[in-house]
Amino acid sequence: MKGLLISGDRSGSGKTSITLALAALLSREATVQTYKVAMDYIDPSYLTAVTGRPCRNLDSYVMSPAQMQGVFEHGAKGADLALVEGVRGLFEGAEALGDAGSTASVAKALDLPVVLVVDARSITRSAAAIVNGYAGFDPEVKVAGVILNNIRTAGHREKTTRAIEHYCGLPVIGAVPRDEGMQLAMRHLGLVPYREGQEGDDFLARVEAIQDVVASCIDLDALKALMVECTPKGPAEEIFAPVQAAPDLRVAVAYDEAFNFYYNDLFDLLGALGAEVVTFSPIHDPFPEADGYILGGGYPELYAGGLEKNVRMREGLRAAAENDVPIYAECGGLIYLTDRLVLRSGWQGREHEEVYEMCGVLPGEAAIPARRSLGYVEGRSGPACPFGDWAFRGHEFHYSEVILDEGTTYAYRLSRGTGISGGMDGAVRGNVLASYTHLHPVASAALYRGFVSRCRERLNGP
Repeated sequence: MKGLLISGDRSGSGKTSITLALAALLSREATVQTYKVAMDYIDPSYLTAVTGRPCRNLDSYVMSPAQMQGVFEHGAKGADLALVEGVRGLFEGAEALGDAGSTASVAKALDLPVVLVVDARSITRSAAAIVNGYAGFDPEVKVAGVILNNIRTAGHREKTTRAIEHYCGLPVIGAVPRDEGMQLAMRHLGLVPYREGQEGDDFLARVEAIQDVVASCIDLDALKALMVECTPKGPAEEIFAPVQAAPDLRVAVAYDEAFNFYYNDLFDLLGALGAEVVTFSPIHDPFPEADGYILGGGYPELYAGGLEKNVRMREGLRAAAENDVPIYAECGGLIYLTDRLVLRSGWQGREHEEVYEMCGVLPGEAAIPARRSLGYVEGRSGPACPFGDWAFRGHEFHYSEVILDEGTTYAYRLSRGTGISGGMDGAVRGNVLASYTHLHPVASAALYRGFVSRCRERLNGP
């Protein structure tokens, strides 16, 4: 299998739209496995949709090199080409003087060449200086080619291309015109998830239009010529080896328009741990019988009315919690487990405050909007955690706040990040664990092992 990585010179360079189109175009002639750098849910939903294969996440801040290699190899099975989409600028990471969490660190860990997307809006010869800076900043990062974006005229394209190829010695394999049609639909947490967007004709037409533009202005043969054989640079951690021949318990995962922020590795890991995974909609479905429940992140604030109306679902989850059925929730799932969700006046044009009843598992309420919390999280679970004690790194991204009653027990103490309250996260009630922290299933496999073990203990006895 051959592969390469697409990065940008900055956020907003156009890298996401271009990578999406390249993945779709390459998939017409080969089996393409995509990956996304960072703890992102939404970009992978697009890459999964256009290739028909689950996109995998890679993040050097939360994962070890061996874990990233393991995820890369697991995802690559049966694929002809690997295409990795970076995050932000090539060298942006968790710290100023280190590259952990950066696209560059993933390129080095997997020994992949980089194609740099440069926002050439209003520059020509200066683009060569930018490319030279990126190509020379870290000798271990192999910048192999350039794609120009936001090109205005044929003269703009020619002058910029000549400058880069002359001063940098790198091929410019495409020049994408400045076109509002290249922009994907956005909302308060970023791109509209593909699952939701595909229900609208305009959305799908725009995705098709982006593919058409990229097909007309990027040389796919030149892109493929820059790809290299993917060879392991180091050992791969074996994460997905089955622990038993057949599943012996059922885990229900909330998956619908309100809850769809999951890393695709989650479903493989749960299966490897001996769980049959079923999905359900907290908006539309009756309460499913299962040995454990997972409520991921998403947009409960956009579907609060539908969540409130499904009374049997809310009552079912509350009864499950009271009966000590293991429940794990992140962010949107945390909000759903509180008593109520408050949408404050002024948010998205509301003239008055709106209050919606939620599950009532965790005493307290959630409210939106609030101060934005975005960034990496680091911490450790403690004795109160129903699923074990381990150190972790993760991510948080929300505009809400959760205010729980005094006396709430917390499982996580954070050394980095905000959490629910004052660096405390992971609210606990019996076998319920709910946090703002998003954890990757590979980097935090200990959590899911503990969760499945607790499900099994309750099913079969200790």
